[in-house]
Amino acid sequence: MSDTRSTDVHSEEAPEILAQGSEADLGEAGSQLSTAPVETAVPGSFGGSRAPGAKGWITWTAREVIGWTRWFWRQLTSMRVALILLFLLSLAAVPGSLIPQTGQNALKVQDFKDSHKTLGEIYDKLGLFHVYSSVWFSAIYILLFISLIGCIVPRTWQFTGQLRGRPPAAPKRLTRLPAYATWRTDADPEQVREAALAILKRRRFRAHIAGDAVAAEKGYLREAGNLVFHIALVVMLVAFAWGQLYKTEGNKLIVEGDGFSNTLTQYDDFKSGNLFSDDNLVPFSFTLNKFTGTYERNGPNKGTPRTYQADITYSVGAYGKDKKTTIKVNEPLVIGDAKVYLVSHGYAPVVTVRDGKGNVVFHDAVPLLPIDSNVTSQGAIKVLDGYKNAQGQTEQLGFPAFFVPTFAGAGQGTMFSQFPALDYPVLAVSAYHGDLGVNAGIPQNVYQLDTKARGLKPFKDAKGDIVKARLLPGETMKLPGGNGSITFDKEIKSWAGFQVVQQPGTGWALGGAIAAIFGLAASLFIQRRRVWVRATTGADGVTVVEMAGLGRSESAKVPEELGDLAALVHERAPTKIDESAESAETDESVKNDEIVETVETVETVETVENDESVDSDETADDTTPDADPEQEPDAATPVPAAEGAQKK
Repeated sequence: MSDTRSTDVHSEEAPEILAQGSEADLGEAGSQLSTAPVETAVPGSFGGSRAPGAKGWITWTAREVIGWTRWFWRQLTSMRVALILLFLLSLAAVPGSLIPQTGQNALKVQDFKDSHKTLGEIYDKLGLFHVYSSVWFSAIYILLFISLIGCIVPRTWQFTGQLRGRPPAAPKRLTRLPAYATWRTDADPEQVREAALAILKRRRFRAHIAGDAVAAEKGYLREAGNLVFHIALVVMLVAFAWGQLYKTEGNKLIVEGDGFSNTLTQYDDFKSGNLFSDDNLVPFSFTLNKFTGTYERNGPNKGTPRTYQADITYSVGAYGKDKKTTIKVNEPLVIGDAKVYLVSHGYAPVVTVRDGKGNVVFHDAVPLLPIDSNVTSQGAIKVLDGYKNAQGQTEQLGFPAFFVPTFAGAGQGTMFSQFPALDYPVLAVSAYHGDLGVNAGIPQNVYQLDTKARGLKPFKDAKGDIVKARLLPGETMKLPGGNGSITFDKEIKSWAGFQVVQQPGTGWALGGAIAAIFGLAASLFIQRRRVWVRATTGADGVTVVEMAGLGRSESAKVPEELGDLAALVHERAPTKIDESAESAETDESVKNDEIVETVETVETVETVENDESVDSDETADDTTPDADPEQEPDAATPVPAAEGAQKK
């Protein structure tokens, strides 16, 4: 290959700018590398010049309205605005996590208003106590939804058209593209194009021969990933809205041996979405057979739960078969769209209340609510029916109760639990009688007793103190005046708190989130690029091969990939070496050889002359007398001429 070069691209839109600046050269080659809508600057006037008269004013106004509407729609469906709306939606959800919400806990909202009078009024006017149903949150949500839909529909239509079409033909001048390579070859242009077509298809390019060049394109998954990301966001928004409108969430406390049926009347508290109806509840029921809780007894984690599990028997539908299973923390029972979570645990001491005649008027396990990690619990025992005092009058009884599973605090005037297991259970009760007010039509907390109610009086002993006692399992506290007794039975049951959540659309939301991640990864790491291979016959009859590549954004991968493809095509169509160049190289080689031979001849002649000179010198030396007297004893010692002259 005689020429391979690449041109730097300094901005993401550089290829598009390049295409726009040389439409006559590139044509369709530099277009439609992306399905993103073209952003427009803020316009000055869409109406143009206005004709005189009312008709001209109406026409001009219509052009203005239509122009501004189109501009606003393009801005709303742009990626920039969609990202801004997504950021605003995330920011708007923050108050819903920090400020108590009416739909989750109305009591906390009321406490906040009572504690912060001024701030509570401001929050209420801004809708911060019901963020997710407020007008401003819904506005952001709906605008984001419209923006995504308006972006997806045209881009999907355009992308479908690109998939159905073919890569655009090669531009007139491939030298203007960012990556370029060229060489001359002896292969025919048709052979070069066929070889390039086969190589590009083997590298998973969509390629075809268009005129004198092969046009190829790759990286459609980039746009597909972009569209998948947008569609996944829409799916997540729809799933979130669907779940909020139809969700249900209820809590139920169940004592061992008791059961639950998924109906509204069975819940202790229940919350639902705006579009919920009773028919949306999944029909099922279950019975709590046994609750098991174990705790660490030694070390720094003493008292930490080791095992929390509820063994239940459940059935689905009115005539479903009974099935046994175990619900653990973070391992809910899943029935259709409903999930049953184990969320809390406590104790329910079994107590027996008798009247003055010894008749049992109450015998049941009374669940008490824990107030610390060692399951120190408190509650109320209420006898509503069947009791008559010593005078035969019908009354109601109330016993505020305080329970510790492992008693501590003896001699200190107080009691508390030092371990959550039933090592040393103690039940403390005091007694009241009269009217508990349950028939007044005012809702009451079943775990609390209003001892200050008008119709309620305490039982007092001879000293005038309220009757109270600390009972061990099996012990009894008698009421004064022959009004009966209360016994703490030896049986202590456990209770478990369950939360039943039914929120449709969670599976769709999860699928949308996963699809969004993969779509975003594809749009970020896959580059869409085009390659052209042109093979034409030059003026001298030799085939000229040109290869060029174009990507949507600046990347070193385009020149690298073009170099790899050029190397593969070059193997099929190698570079042609010109004959004139071969002749010149041959003549030069011959000339160099002659020069070398001449030099060698000259060196040989010089060597011969030197040898002859040496031989003549040796002959002259043979005719000259030896200066050594030992070689010729009879000969006189030669005397230099100058010395002989001086002696004479």
